[in-house]
Amino acid sequence: MNNPTNKNKKILVTGAAGFIGYHLSKLLTQNSYDVVGIDNINDYYDPNLKLARLEDLGIDISAIEYNTPLKGSITFVKLDLQDKENLLDLFKKEHFSYVVNLAAQAGVRYSLENPQSYVDNNITGFLNVLEACRTYPVEHLVFASSSSVYGLSEEIPFSVDSHTDHPLAMYAASKKANEMMAHSYAHLFKIPCTGLRFFTVYGPMGRPDMALYLFTKAIVEDREFDVYNYGDMSRDFTYVADIVESIRRLIPLAPAPNNPKFNAKKPTPSLSSAPYQLFNIGNNSPVALMDFVRAVEKAVGKKGKVVLKPMQPGDVPSTYANVQSLFDYIDFKPETPIEEGIQAFVDKYLEMNT
Repeated sequence: MNNPTNKNKKILVTGAAGFIGYHLSKLLTQNSYDVVGIDNINDYYDPNLKLARLEDLGIDISAIEYNTPLKGSITFVKLDLQDKENLLDLFKKEHFSYVVNLAAQAGVRYSLENPQSYVDNNITGFLNVLEACRTYPVEHLVFASSSSVYGLSEEIPFSVDSHTDHPLAMYAASKKANEMMAHSYAHLFKIPCTGLRFFTVYGPMGRPDMALYLFTKAIVEDREFDVYNYGDMSRDFTYVADIVESIRRLIPLAPAPNNPKFNAKKPTPSLSSAPYQLFNIGNNSPVALMDFVRAVEKAVGKKGKVVLKPMQPGDVPSTYANVQSLFDYIDFKPETPIEEGIQAFVDKYLEMNT
């Protein structure tokens, strides 16, 4: 899938110090893309992990100041998407060909405590990205949505052609809003937009608020940890290397306007007459949560102290993605077995924490 005509084009990756943004930036630089990464390095979780990711990209973290470009394997700028003026200045200066928007306030449960953060970061911040792409046109804007938009739906596996009108938390509502905002800009200003509904991404240097990190840390430290819905849950876990390879292949494949498959009399959410499309991005192979726990125990080398608890507000018992349309579009299917991916995470965790 490497296309020499697309190499050395400049790509903006927002959220470059985040989990997926870091892995994507690393892959793109390895494939000769000119990457500019931005991140506000907030304290939703330990900023030291974000800084460690940047160090691995060759960034001198001792020199990080707001709006000061730093060179490593990528060019990194500490910048908040809510800062529209400096974001527009960056677009004007860099002449981006592509934008991958991964910056967001993450976390379903945190959105119950601090909903305003999701409006500020996920809606206002994304609006500023859209405005920047409108003012300084790009060839393709790829943006992160979430499997959480499926909300109350029990139509398994989740399909991008299903409706998503019943979100369970502000995080999901903000991601649904992103999809609608992107479509309006694709329609009005012809910005080619592709939204990706991520399904439980995991892997080395993953977020500390995610289950894999929490389970591993507790087992290593010989502490109890909570498993919700009494363990009767499943997730479409997808290894981060498979996710970023999918994004890399997708970047040069911008949607065209006037898709002949779109029927305005019977519209489907994933397509449009505008240059806009949606994909689920996942593994298409759900794993029972207790099987996941056992795989973590095996990778760490000892049993965990599981505490079974009822379902948490805003959570769902199962996620399972129908991802065939993306597989067909990019000619790639995730291949990493769950045991291999968990072992890679645990190895990196132990390297960094023992």
